[in-house]
Amino acid sequence: MRVFQRFRLIPYVLVMLSMITLAIPAVIGGLALAQTATETPPAATAPAPAAAPPAGAPPAAAPAPPPKLDTGDTAWVLTSAALVLAMTAPGLALFYGGMVREKNALGTIMQSFIILCLISVQWVLWGYSLSFGPDHGNIIGGLEWFGLNDVAMDKADTAGYAPTVPHQAFMIFQAMFAVITVALITGAFAERMKFSSFLVFSLLWATFIYDPLAHWVWGVGGWIRNLGALDFAGGTVVHISSGVSALACALVLGKRRGYGKEHMAPHNLPMTVLGASMLWFGWFGFNAGSALGAGPLATSAFVVTNTATAAAALAWMVAEWIYRGKPTVLGAASGAVAGLVAITPASGFVGPMSSIAIGVGAGVFCYTAVIVKSRLGYDDSLDAFGVHGIGGTWGALATGLFASKAINSAGADGLFFGNPGQVWIQFLAVLASWALAFFGTLVILKIVDWTMGLRVSDEEEQIGLDLSQHEERAYSKN
Repeated sequence: MRVFQRFRLIPYVLVMLSMITLAIPAVIGGLALAQTATETPPAATAPAPAAAPPAGAPPAAAPAPPPKLDTGDTAWVLTSAALVLAMTAPGLALFYGGMVREKNALGTIMQSFIILCLISVQWVLWGYSLSFGPDHGNIIGGLEWFGLNDVAMDKADTAGYAPTVPHQAFMIFQAMFAVITVALITGAFAERMKFSSFLVFSLLWATFIYDPLAHWVWGVGGWIRNLGALDFAGGTVVHISSGVSALACALVLGKRRGYGKEHMAPHNLPMTVLGASMLWFGWFGFNAGSALGAGPLATSAFVVTNTATAAAALAWMVAEWIYRGKPTVLGAASGAVAGLVAITPASGFVGPMSSIAIGVGAGVFCYTAVIVKSRLGYDDSLDAFGVHGIGGTWGALATGLFASKAINSAGADGLFFGNPGQVWIQFLAVLASWALAFFGTLVILKIVDWTMGLRVSDEEEQIGLDLSQHEERAYSKN
């Protein structure tokens, strides 16, 4: 027996440790928040009006003028939008496309590519308005900005999202977030979903899950934003929503034909590594671009994004080396993506040393989730839940641990900087995101299944989606 066999129980120990790590800060934060609430003195009576200035006193200073559009900030936001677009196509398309079997390569790439087209149109028509439009009941934006009505190309938005860039620049930047979020879910049902059903599901999911959640967390008036939850670039909105929805998809669609019996290894790992590298490259636009300006905060987000990603790839590699006896290329690439996921919500609030801790946690927790998947028996084909659901959850909670106002004065301090109550706020945001994503996705899947059917037939699955859904082959057969 090989010496590494003795370490087979490590993943299970890591699962227990991860649960303890995630649960204890939330409990501590909740207790601290409750204690703070009980100790808060009653509100004082309103102060008396200020006395009039004495005669001859100089006039009060005029209020500062509103920020002007800045060409540097605008250039960075537009560049970041292009970087985030490249995360979906070609980044995610290649990453997922290389991990499936050869007979499903084109079908998988097509899903990412066509989502870029579909959600780009949906966002312009109503998605942006529902996500960031004028608030209605702290739940959803209205349709006042339908079809980009009042979304100007020559002045900033009136809500104050990005005061130094044109409103349309902010809009198109956020569009790319919506695009990749929907695309991430496809990793859970790869190789077995009808293309027509996939299109309808994607449109419904973007409208009824992504748009409301984006408004809750980022929209002015959104109830999670009002709680004070921190999510700089999408830990809850992008990664928890896509990862948890991916789990729902895996459970509803069931396992692939032959899963657990047939060999289903990736058909092109170089393609997958190229895709992961494109994701890493584009993620600088994702996180540093969320500063919405070219300045110190964007610089900090850039640095911690790179640092956490590297730390996660190393942590995953070491964990896999201990467990399997060999480090793998796929593991290193997956670890890098896990680090990118986990640092996303924290990227505008933490420093470099904290980002290393977040990255290491992401590598270990996400690798453990992937290992446990086979024990639990569900078929998350490309580990969308294990990487994005678990990584996003860890990242959102870790933001409550490591956030520091020294990095971003507009944020909040976390547990390790004297504010344990922030962990409780982050926990509530995570819980709400999980609930909306999981149960909302179940409803959408059931509706699509009842009306159209979700899965291809056994025969179509056997010959592959490339031929059965598109009548094409990824590679010529001479």
